[in-house]
Amino acid sequence: MLTSKHRMLTASPSSILKPENTSLTGFAPVIDENTRIVILGSFPGVASLAAQQYYGHPRNQFWSLLSAVLADDLVTLAYADRLTRLLSRGVGLWDVLAGCERSGSLDSAIRHPLANQFDLLQQRCPQLVRICFNGKTSGKFAGQFEAAGFETLILPSSSPANAQSTFVQKLALWRGIMR
Repeated sequence: MLTSKHRMLTASPSSILKPENTSLTGFAPVIDENTRIVILGSFPGVASLAAQQYYGHPRNQFWSLLSAVLADDLVTLAYADRLTRLLSRGVGLWDVLAGCERSGSLDSAIRHPLANQFDLLQQRCPQLVRICFNGKTSGKFAGQFEAAGFETLILPSSSPANAQSTFVQKLALWRGIMR
């Protein structure tokens, strides 16, 4: 059940395109009625799309970072078991974009973005309190979630393209997910 402090979230009109104009399609959200925290990425990279898995690139540090944050070895689990384990801890996954046109995997190459319908989070996750953004691109949506009454946290990207910070530096900020 939504509380009065949470306003309905909608995509920004300037970010919406008709689906038929979108050549790449993202993944369904990994959420349930017990989800308290959602980690939003921007859009799956080429390796993730090919594997049909969130953070499927072998050099992406996402699963290693979350393993350290949760003190639970997610890296060695099968993908479906990783998702089950996250949900059991009240953590969900999704992306800010439902679709886009892009050559390669860089966020800077995204063209014609189609924002996800964020009201789905409110409908299916009545316990949701915190939205964490995996990187600056998805973090551009933080204000919208703050205005709707959610706590937000913009994290350094777990992408292999983000070499500005070491794993230890990223982890120090990623620990804020479970605060």
